[in-house]
Amino acid sequence: MVVAYARSVVLEVPVYDYVIIGAGSAGCVLAARLTENPSTRVLLLEAGPPDDADEIHIPAALNMMFQSTYDWNFQTVPQERADGRTIYWPRGRLLGGSSSINAMIYIRGARHDYDTWRDEYGCAGWGYNDLMPYFLRAEDNSRGASPYHGAGGPLSVSDLSYRSALTRAFVASAQEWGLPANADFNGASQDGSGFYQVTQRNGARCSTADAYLRPVLGRPNLTVVTDALVTQIVVEGGRARGVRYLQRGTEELARSDGEIILSAGAVGSPHLLMLSGVGPADHLREHGIAVRVDSPGVGANLSDHPFVTVMWHTPRTRGLWEEAGAKNLMRWRYRHSGPMTSNVAEAGGFSRTRPSLPAPDLQWHALATPYQAQGLGDPGVRAFSLFVTLVDVGSRGQIWLRSADPRHKPAIDPAYLSDPTDIEPMVEGVRIAREFTGVGPLSKLCEGELSPGPQVRSDAEVRSFIRRDIGTLFHPVGTCAMGGNSKLAASKLTSVVDPDLRVRGVEGLRVVDASVMPTVPRGNTNAPTIAIAERAADIIIGRAPLAPIDPVLASDSILPAEMT
Repeated sequence: MVVAYARSVVLEVPVYDYVIIGAGSAGCVLAARLTENPSTRVLLLEAGPPDDADEIHIPAALNMMFQSTYDWNFQTVPQERADGRTIYWPRGRLLGGSSSINAMIYIRGARHDYDTWRDEYGCAGWGYNDLMPYFLRAEDNSRGASPYHGAGGPLSVSDLSYRSALTRAFVASAQEWGLPANADFNGASQDGSGFYQVTQRNGARCSTADAYLRPVLGRPNLTVVTDALVTQIVVEGGRARGVRYLQRGTEELARSDGEIILSAGAVGSPHLLMLSGVGPADHLREHGIAVRVDSPGVGANLSDHPFVTVMWHTPRTRGLWEEAGAKNLMRWRYRHSGPMTSNVAEAGGFSRTRPSLPAPDLQWHALATPYQAQGLGDPGVRAFSLFVTLVDVGSRGQIWLRSADPRHKPAIDPAYLSDPTDIEPMVEGVRIAREFTGVGPLSKLCEGELSPGPQVRSDAEVRSFIRRDIGTLFHPVGTCAMGGNSKLAASKLTSVVDPDLRVRGVEGLRVVDASVMPTVPRGNTNAPTIAIAERAADIIIGRAPLAPIDPVLASDSILPAEMT
C-alpha cells in the first residue's frame, strides 16, 4: 500500500475540502466515497501505521494484534462493581482501525435498535429501514443479493471456510437444548444459534482499509498520512478551519475550506473534541483548556457490551491454538485455507432471558480455545470457551481527560454493572451456558468446568463470579451521541451531534463513527459503523439519501439501481 508520508517543502499550509481524522471503519468509507468526485480534495489522517504486517490479514492471528504497535492498548479506570479491576480495551491503531484487529463477525443489530434511535432519540433518517439500503450498498455477500443482503459492494461478507469441531458441537448442542437454528443473524430474526458470517475475502481479513481505501489510493485527490497524531481541531470564529497533528515529533497544520470530519472512534473522538475546547466546561477548565462550546454530552453516554467466559476442559479435542503450526500457516499463505482462516469466535447466536423482551438481550460467542486474562493469556489447556454477552445494556459510563497533553490517553470509565438491571440476565446466561453442555455433542466433549468452576453454584456466587470476570466485547459507542431537538429526545441524553452528524455549536465539524450511536446495537458494531459512514457520505455531499427499504416487503428479484 502506497501511503503519503512526506512533509511539504512549500511554506504554504495545504488546504483541503475535507480533512478526515481517523482511518478506521468509518474514515476509510468516507475517504472512498468523498473522493468519487475528482474535484474534491480529501486528507485522511491516521495516528497509527499502515496495515502491512502479515498477521493483520491472517484471520486466526487476531490476538497477535493485542498490545502491539497496532493497538491503542487502553485500560479502564478501576471498576467499582467489577472488584475494582482495570479492564483492557484493545482498539485498532492502524489503517482500517478496529476492523483490522477485530474478530470479523458481521452483525448489524436488531430492527428494534435503530427504530429506537429514530423514535426515542429523535434521530430522523436513522431507523432500520433507513439504514438498510446502506447496509446493502456496502455489502458483497458470498450468498448473493437478497432482500436482506447486498452483492457487489466494497465489503466482502462470507461464510467461514473452516469450522472447528468444538464450535460445530456447540451449534448442535444449543439447538438440541432449544435455541433454534438460524442461518442468518442479519435476516428476519436474530434469535437462534448457528455460525457467523465474517468480513473475509478468500480466506483473508477484509477490513475497511482492504474494502474501501486500498482500491482508491491511486486517486490524485486523496492524500493519506499515517503516523499522524491529531492534537487539536482548529476552531476560528465558531467554525472548524483545520487540524494540528504530530508526525515524527513535528507539528503540522492542515486546513479545510469545507469540513473537518472526526472519525477517531468512541474513545478518540470525544477525547479530541475536549482537547479542542468542545466538552463539559468545568472539566475543560480544570485542565486549562479554553472553552469554545460547553457541551456536557461529550464523553458521556459511554455504552459497551460486557461479557463473561464460561469454559470447560475438552481433553480429547484439539484446540484451535494447536493448529497454528508451520504447516497450517503455509497452507494459509499459499491457499488461504485451513484453520488459519478461522475468526476464532466462529459460532454463536442470540437469545432472550424473558419472552416479553422486544429483542434479544444475550449474544453467544463460541471459541475452540481457552479465553483467559482478558484474551492475553497463552493457551495451555484444551478448552471450549463460551462468551455470555449482554447486548441490552443499561449501564452508561464516561470518557474524561487525564491531561491537556494530547499524547496522554484519556480516562475510560464504562461503569460496568452500574445499572442494577444488567447483572441478572448475565446470571441467567451462565445458567443457560451450563445447560448447553449437558446435551448433544458437548456433553461428550466437555469433561470439567474450568470457569466459573463447579464450586460456583448459587445465584449469589454467580454474581460474584461475574464481577470477577466481566470484560469488554470491544464495542464502545455513544460518547458523541446524536439526537434530535424534541423534548423526548432531550430527556434521553444531551446530544453532541444532530441527526446530520454536525457538532452542535461548531460549524464545519461533524463526527462520523460509533461514538454517534445513541445506544449500542445488539451485536458486533463494525457493520453498523460502516453503514453510518455510508449514509453520512451522502449527507456530507448533499446527495439525496437512498430510499428506505423494508426487507420484509422487498422482492428477491428487484433491488434499487443503486444496489447493483
